[in-house]
Amino acid sequence: MNYPYVTEFRQSLVEWFNVEKRDLPWRHTTDPYQIWVSEVMLQQTRVDTVIPYYNRFMESFPTLELLAEAPQEYLLKHWEGLGYYSRARNLQAGVREVLENYGGVVPNNRHEISKLKGVGPYTAGAILSIAYNKPEHAVDGNVMRVLSRVLNIHDDIAVPKTKKIFEAAVEELIDPENASSFNQGLMELGALICTPTSPKCLLCPVREYCTAFNKGEPEKLPIKSKKVKMKHITYDVLVCEDDKGRILMEKRPAEGLLANLWQFPMLEHGKDSIDTFSNDYAIKVQSQQALLTFKHVFSHLTWHINSYFMKCDSTVKGEWLTPEQIELLPMPVPMLKIWQEIKTKSYCLK
Repeated sequence: MNYPYVTEFRQSLVEWFNVEKRDLPWRHTTDPYQIWVSEVMLQQTRVDTVIPYYNRFMESFPTLELLAEAPQEYLLKHWEGLGYYSRARNLQAGVREVLENYGGVVPNNRHEISKLKGVGPYTAGAILSIAYNKPEHAVDGNVMRVLSRVLNIHDDIAVPKTKKIFEAAVEELIDPENASSFNQGLMELGALICTPTSPKCLLCPVREYCTAFNKGEPEKLPIKSKKVKMKHITYDVLVCEDDKGRILMEKRPAEGLLANLWQFPMLEHGKDSIDTFSNDYAIKVQSQQALLTFKHVFSHLTWHINSYFMKCDSTVKGEWLTPEQIELLPMPVPMLKIWQEIKTKSYCLK
């Protein structure tokens, strides 16, 4: 690639970012650990959602050591509602590797930092450029959208190998003296100006260097093929309360979706029956009433949930927990939604 306006492009982007950048908590530090936490949280999650989580997380885990030593349930409770919980587990594993293998100092080169659990090419480049000001590529969806328009790249960004094209482009374009502001500028431009639909081209600091703008067709790029077909599963979620005011809970498996989080018993509709559930736990259902019906969407999976509140007799089987104990458990968003309904409507907890 031979881009004729590299110097001008760099200068315009960096100057714009330094003036117009949003005031975000992780932009008040160059600590690689704090940058790492922010970048992991920001994966597939909106900035406005991340801010309170990041602030609480840094209050509880201000150092690598405190995060490394934290019990997993305590860690997951801090991540509760943020989704993609493997991010939290991988972050803790990566931090432990830094303490064990690098003397507590986050590596400042791509070779070593890429060995850490959960640190892919984007996260590595973001930490290296933002924390250490190293001229390393950090290509996410925003960056691919901006550069596909600026450089007139028509390769399908949904194809993994296409990212290599954009990584090479960033390596050529990046400002070696202002790598942090350059990379953050590309991301910020994609988030605020060069949006997927209705890009604000007249406000763009690099529009005169943008091929798509000059052709009058920025919305035609990037090229992105359709997502994988969504899978749908219907569940009956049972909130069982015994005569002591305790609720039956179960912990999800240690591997897979929502690993190690706590939930109310879930039965796949049409496959698992309440009679089988009652026999498994040796309980007798005394009364039952409907709670919420809603759906929860994951990236390639949708849960359709019907929830019920039941009065049951407890047995020695299962985890029967008090409301106070449940409040301390990390639970996925669908369970939190049901739990909030229980508390609000005072179905139990009397």
